Amino acid sequence: MSKVAVVTGASRGIGREICKELADKGHHAVAVARSEQPLNKLANSYPNISAIPTDLTNQKDVDKLVTQLERDYDTVDILINNAGTLINKTFEELTLDDWRSQLESNLISAIHITNKMLSLFSNDAHIVNISSMGGFQGSAKFPGLAAYSVSKGALSILTECLSVELSDKNIKANALCLGAVQTEMLENAFPGMEAPVSAKGMGNYITDFAIKGSAFYNGKILPVSLEDPD
Repeated sequence: MSKVAVVTGASRGIGREICKELADKGHHAVAVARSEQPLNKLANSYPNISAIPTDLTNQKDVDKLVTQLERDYDTVDILINNAGTLINKTFEELTLDDWRSQLESNLISAIHITNKMLSLFSNDAHIVNISSMGGFQGSAKFPGLAAYSVSKGALSILTECLSVELSDKNIKANALCLGAVQTEMLENAFPGMEAPVSAKGMGNYITDFAIKGSAFYNGKILPVSLEDPD
């Protein structure tokens, strides 16, 4: 059965690959991101991908997004909160504005869009929050990623809370804590670093999990990494 999925951070990297994989599997993907040109290019390549350029840190923009979703779709089956940014600075170098930026991009934006979409979710909908191994308790931590890891750890805890609070609506919520993936964001933060997993490979995995995972998991924080989380 065809599903409607909203994917944030869809203009590049993992988000773009998720949209393409959803489309290839016969589902409809709503691609959401700030970057309008690559988003529209993606949508123009697939009849079952639609683009809604949105700044998720702007409340009015999110309100417009949800209004359009309500107009275009009866219900939404999947929300993949994939949008985020990464600041690579030592704890000493991080400013309060850096901390606010990471929390706004990686946590608050997911909170806001999820909250605004509550009345749109279908029965047995699945919310997938894309966290990080840096936000997985007990995993190895790395210098320069304090703000990023804290924001992703909070996203994981949000997932556990949502699974309880939305259980009466039969909405499932899970978080995937990704290890290093070869994306533009990784390259910008760590020039020259080569990750063991491609954006396409991870996008395929996340897509399958978003479609099928809610039958087996709810409120789970799942590491997706070739490295031992301990």
